[in-house]
Amino acid sequence: MRGPSRHQANQHERPSDSRSRLDQRLGLDARTHRAPPAPACADGPIREERQWRCAPRRGDAGARQWDRVPVSRWTHTGATPLEVSHAGHDSEHCIGLSLRSMSVSFASAGLRVFDGRIASGAAQITAPGVPVNAVFTSASDVLHLFVSQAVLAECYADQFGHAHAGDMLLGDPRLVTNPTMERLGQALALAHSQDPGLGRIFCDSVGLAIVSRIVAGHFNRAAADARVPARLPAWRLRRVVEFIDAHLSDPIGLADIAGSAGLTRMHFAAQFRRATGLRPHEYLLRRRIEHAQELLRHADGNVLDVALRCGFRSQAHFTTVFKRFVGDTPYCWRVKTGKAAKAG
Repeated sequence: MRGPSRHQANQHERPSDSRSRLDQRLGLDARTHRAPPAPACADGPIREERQWRCAPRRGDAGARQWDRVPVSRWTHTGATPLEVSHAGHDSEHCIGLSLRSMSVSFASAGLRVFDGRIASGAAQITAPGVPVNAVFTSASDVLHLFVSQAVLAECYADQFGHAHAGDMLLGDPRLVTNPTMERLGQALALAHSQDPGLGRIFCDSVGLAIVSRIVAGHFNRAAADARVPARLPAWRLRRVVEFIDAHLSDPIGLADIAGSAGLTRMHFAAQFRRATGLRPHEYLLRRRIEHAQELLRHADGNVLDVALRCGFRSQAHFTTVFKRFVGDTPYCWRVKTGKAAKAG
């Protein structure tokens, strides 16, 4: 099996001192930042895949049983497009890590996840039992890491300082890309050129580092998503709009508006802003000014009367808010609007 060619180097990377030190520690070529190509070794820690995503057997000679991360390497020459599929592993997650830029169409559980060009270092995680298929239309070089629940638990505890409750399911099939993953992938490919004993230890260490980053990224994203407030449901939003329109002249506050939706002020304000893009108070002011424009256009009362009918306590406050939203004072706007109507 061919190792990665010199043309696989990421052309967008900028050299830095920290990158050079990392390359030295991982044994990467200082000029290309790549692992040196080496033929596959039958006794090495990384096995050649004869079938796409078929995991190496656990318990090979010299390997620990359930605490290591089996790794295999799949390549395609790109001479012709190649379609591959896998029904899913019974109990292991599969991490695919690209070692070069390539063109691929990838589907998980029948849904298209990606179709185009992916960069070196792009990772994709498939949960147990999930069928996947891909069409490779260019030369391709991919590492597959097969991760047991025991390894996931170890990495989770190492990252967060406590055990995870129950089995873990990393169910997001979207691609994950960052420069560190690329560096670790290239370092893992270096295990081909190591002494089998040393290479296996090296492979275990780097494989665990990759899994740890995947686990940390997954749970950190999940925590961030959980902090994003939900959007106010449409039926609650209709209630709020009806309540505000019915009480434009009344001195209503946030508690009153939230109560119309059946929510506390804290939960309502965030959900309302997610649904409308506006804070509740800003929306109330906008509706009051819109109502004021209707009254100024069609009613006979003076500006103070309009201000009071729209919930403003004074003409000065009304004028300030009206000018902020409309660009003119109520009186000037009424005059301009009346002239335009007469001219029409």
